[in-house]
Amino acid sequence: MIRSMTAFAANETELENLAISCELRSVNHRYLDISIKLPDSLRFAEADVRSLISAKISRGKIECVLNFKKQPNQQSFMVDHDAVAALISATDLIEQQMSAALAFSALEVLAFPGIQQESELDKTELGPGISHLVTTTVKQLLETREREGRQLKALIEERCVKIQGFIAAANQRMPEVLVTLRKKLTDRIAGLAIQTDFDRLEQELVYLAQKLDITEELDRLDTHVSEVLRVLEQPDPVGRRLDFLMQELNREANTLGSKSMDKDMTQISIELKVLMEQIREQVQNIE
Repeated sequence: MIRSMTAFAANETELENLAISCELRSVNHRYLDISIKLPDSLRFAEADVRSLISAKISRGKIECVLNFKKQPNQQSFMVDHDAVAALISATDLIEQQMSAALAFSALEVLAFPGIQQESELDKTELGPGISHLVTTTVKQLLETREREGRQLKALIEERCVKIQGFIAAANQRMPEVLVTLRKKLTDRIAGLAIQTDFDRLEQELVYLAQKLDITEELDRLDTHVSEVLRVLEQPDPVGRRLDFLMQELNREANTLGSKSMDKDMTQISIELKVLMEQIREQVQNIE
């Protein structure tokens, strides 16, 4: 299964009167790099979140953002009288300790950070809920990666077919190149008005034919392209293997270009490099 490394997924759930959100962003990366951002109140869940992500994703830079907000009371006009009484009592105690010269009220003191303590979240209740939320979001992220992966697979297969066409054209063109080369050499020697040593000429032509022979390069190109098409059908992550195959394809294409003695063969070499570069750009984004 080909998966893209670029994707986004977001989800939200309600737990313990809290609205908890999870966002996952994924971009290409050589290895698996997980970054988790969450408030201190949810820090207890970090290890589980990291394990849930790494169990399903093997490559890419993953950013997970967890956040929460308290759900507003649906009955806006209900008053908690016990809370009011506790607030008044706290205010009286603070005012007794304050100097008359101070320019702020007890309520302003209560609003200072750390004066009022938030009740701790119930980890036993929130833990399984957060795990389920992250699992669901990871599943959505994988669906997006697989959907984009299918598009990448189609693009790569299309270009592999074109490469195979150019390989066939090069195989067909090579005998004509050798014939043309032989004619150019014999015509040039004939124009020099000197006695021709045909045995030596044949030896040189054989040497040149061996030097310019690209049969092995074309065979290896065809083998590598076939391997790319085979790897695209594998169920496991194949990004690194495809990256290696692209290096091998480029090496053979460069050799092909260096041996070219014909404008058509040079053009074929250029077209091959263009197609391989297009594939390489897509492979960089495959898990």
